[in-house]
Amino acid sequence: MFSLLEFNLNQLMPQESEVRTQNWRIISKIQTLKMMLNLLKKATIVLFSSMILLACSPTDSQQVKESENTPKSSENQTQVKESPNSENSIENADRVVALTSLSADIIYRLDSSKLVGIPGTRLLRKDERFEKLPEVSEGRIPPDLEKIIALKPDLVIGATGFHDPTLSKLKELGITTQETETNNWESLIETTKLLAKSINANPDSLLNKYESFLDNPSESDTKALVLVSNQPVLSPNKYSWTGDLLEKLKINNVTTDLQGESATRGYVTLSEEKILQKNPETILVVDPGQRGVLKQFQSKPFWKELKATKNEKVYSFDYYGLVNPGSIDKIEEACKKIKEIFS
Repeated sequence: MFSLLEFNLNQLMPQESEVRTQNWRIISKIQTLKMMLNLLKKATIVLFSSMILLACSPTDSQQVKESENTPKSSENQTQVKESPNSENSIENADRVVALTSLSADIIYRLDSSKLVGIPGTRLLRKDERFEKLPEVSEGRIPPDLEKIIALKPDLVIGATGFHDPTLSKLKELGITTQETETNNWESLIETTKLLAKSINANPDSLLNKYESFLDNPSESDTKALVLVSNQPVLSPNKYSWTGDLLEKLKINNVTTDLQGESATRGYVTLSEEKILQKNPETILVVDPGQRGVLKQFQSKPFWKELKATKNEKVYSFDYYGLVNPGSIDKIEEACKKIKEIFS
């Protein structure tokens, strides 16, 4: 078709001797026609290329069908049943994808052979136990559905709220999901029991390990303040993981019973005046990502007036363990450091 059009256009082109006598407008029209022909060629090539790519790319539903058709050993057949909240629960799962570092750590400790996918977090990347496991997410970016489906999981574990859209799509594709929320010590225990049941594992040794973190709690009545942010200034009350952990370790958290207008229920917003009024004897400052939060507090005039500052009782803490549980090791590390400070 293109060759024929080109031929016809070339026939319309006047001879060189005639060009000198023809109006320049005719030549301009012919050149425009040739330009349009070239654009048509390119557009057609792109169109056909796109159609080929679409035809060759498997869809999510196609991948799911392949995983559903994969035969499983009857000996390890996954058992799915209805739980009281009308969501599918699972027992004896063989292939688990964890979307949080804590759930990945718990599953690995319960039965490492069951974990087939993990989130891309700095905690797990530093842990050689997980170096050979594929990552299905990156930081705060939503998990990659195609990567998850390719791992053919029979259970995907995510965080309530943040992973809701991902878990909802996976459920629509027939993959069993489990939401977890660890905002206090009791929820850590319940999550561990739930995940252990899901893979038919015994959680007792892990639960005993948790209890050891709380041995020998503080007997000090020292007034303590935890600061997890400086813009705005946020401090945990008893409805947060931090506040509950401090309570378990018998730490006198000065903001434990405070309620505020913070968007997060477990934290209250503090003014400089309020901090001066509480005048804590010990301050724990959380610095996520090493952003110099403590230095920013130290640059403010009110900071020098606090008892904790005058007595050099200000300590820097990692975000993981104290604010976000993160992993079992990080929880243990935070508990140990807190007990040492308040011993």
